[in-house]
Amino acid sequence: MRAVVMTGIGGADRLDVVERPDPIPGPDEVLIDVAVAGVNFMDIGVRRGIAWTEMPNPKVLGVEGAGRIAAFGEGVSGFEVGDRIAWVYKPGSYAERLVAPADALVPIPDTIDDRTAAAIMMQGLTASHFATDFYPVQPGDVALVHAAAGGLGQLLTQIVKLRGGSVIGRVSSEAKVEAARRAGADHIIVDSEGRFTQDVLALTSGEGVHVVFDGSGPKTFEGSLSALRRSGTFCWYGPVLGGPGPIDIMSLPKSIKLGYAVFFDHIPTPALLRERTARLFDWIAQGKLKIEIGGTYPLAEAARAHADMESRHSTGKLLLIP
Repeated sequence: MRAVVMTGIGGADRLDVVERPDPIPGPDEVLIDVAVAGVNFMDIGVRRGIAWTEMPNPKVLGVEGAGRIAAFGEGVSGFEVGDRIAWVYKPGSYAERLVAPADALVPIPDTIDDRTAAAIMMQGLTASHFATDFYPVQPGDVALVHAAAGGLGQLLTQIVKLRGGSVIGRVSSEAKVEAARRAGADHIIVDSEGRFTQDVLALTSGEGVHVVFDGSGPKTFEGSLSALRRSGTFCWYGPVLGGPGPIDIMSLPKSIKLGYAVFFDHIPTPALLRERTARLFDWIAQGKLKIEIGGTYPLAEAARAHADMESRHSTGKLLLIP
């Protein structure tokens, strides 16, 4: 089978397509023919040496996708060969074939195509965690969503709107305004320098927002703090761009609540994984949640997909097609 490996820490040029033996499923595992693999900032973080440092190189990148069951090992029940399934965190997903624990798989309904299923897993469950679990958005809440034109930002905007909130979306360029508007952002701020606070305060009559969802790195941290209202909630996420550094808790303003949100805490059991993924699939089938595929690439062009995402010129979800 073909797979995309990183040969060492560095840029997108450290990605190579190689031939590897087909993996063999062990007990409680499933062999999958990968139809689609999702591209995430997490993958870029791995390539830059921020994560998976304990795994030797060359290693296969990717953590999510959709495909069909080709075979399974002993002890697997509830699945048949040929079933369509998706997964959200299984290292090695940039490949034609993958072995994964059966408990990590979710069935794909007939109403959902493979590309949509792959596109919703990581970013959809992350957005679901942020807006329904970490900070359960209530009707009338105002949210500030950074990177509102990206795959996660678009889904997060839609879920906030589904729950009765309104969204101020921040994008880095005029070229991304339309993508944020399609997702339902009520107001859009164009800013690439971290100078958005005054615009947010003006849009909220000086009060600030109820919640900020910020994965844009240290550049936006102080501005996001200042954009919150009293007792507001700061949802910080995304390790790839780095953190804000040490924080003196007594310096936090306006009785705000600050936390680092990790999507694994939304799906700590197989039952919750399937329940919360099924809710996302239902929202899509009902037309309440729309997925924008920002680009599809052959497996051999994974480096180009990484470069496009890293350049911040892409919008929506990027996918690899083995």
